[in-house]
Amino acid sequence: MQQQKRQRGRPRSQFTESSAGTLQSLDRALGVLSAIARADRMTLTDLSLAVGVPTATTHRILTTLQKRGFVTFDEDRQDWLIGIEAFRTGSSFLKRRDLAEIGRPVMQLLMEQTGETANLAVPQAAEVVFIGQIETQNPIRAFFPPSTRTAMHASGTGKAILAELPEDEVRQLLIKAGLERFTVNTHTTPVELFEDLAEIRARGWSFDHEERHDGMSCIGSAIFDEYGNPCAGVSISGPSIRFDPSRISELGAAVTHAAAEITERSGGALRERRG
Repeated sequence: MQQQKRQRGRPRSQFTESSAGTLQSLDRALGVLSAIARADRMTLTDLSLAVGVPTATTHRILTTLQKRGFVTFDEDRQDWLIGIEAFRTGSSFLKRRDLAEIGRPVMQLLMEQTGETANLAVPQAAEVVFIGQIETQNPIRAFFPPSTRTAMHASGTGKAILAELPEDEVRQLLIKAGLERFTVNTHTTPVELFEDLAEIRARGWSFDHEERHDGMSCIGSAIFDEYGNPCAGVSISGPSIRFDPSRISELGAAVTHAAAEITERSGGALRERRG
């Protein structure tokens, strides 16, 4: 009896052409859902053009998503909006969001890039509370144990957060807490502080040059929540001697990038820089 010839090459994939088509359909559906989310609401024609999918196919995708509650149709305006099921799905992500956990790998990379200790802090009244830190291997370094508090006006993360708050809100905080002097470089008048905050807001990062502790400097940038409000700050800190003026802009850019990365990973919304 003739032996059946064994086939060479890779085994047949478990994914058939039909299943590959199903995955393509899913990819298109997710693209449609994302496009509506970014635009808030869109007509069928505009949506079809935005995702590069024929109108008839886009409509089938929309009706399927509508059946599941992920999109809804406005009869009066004849356009499509995000549905309640998409909100529920997104909310499940927000429930598990942990800034310290999400930010840790970003902070690790920031520490490696800059050679300085990376910190994560959240605002509480007129202070910031440190909730995470990745220490540098340098023998002389900054260290803030978890739950350490410091005044916002004398902190890299604190000033970065203040710079993104409405001016009236900042003034209310200052009225309650005051501007305590910690070193000769601490901002102790509203004029000094608001001038610094304006510069921070324009470039995206703060510079605390021995404003809280003599001999120590810090560069911080704000992290934003899903509404575009500052909810935390990431920073690097260390001996001032290592914060050479020629490196400040480079370090500031690294911290700003880290803050943007944590914002994105946690589902936050970045703000456009404004002068």
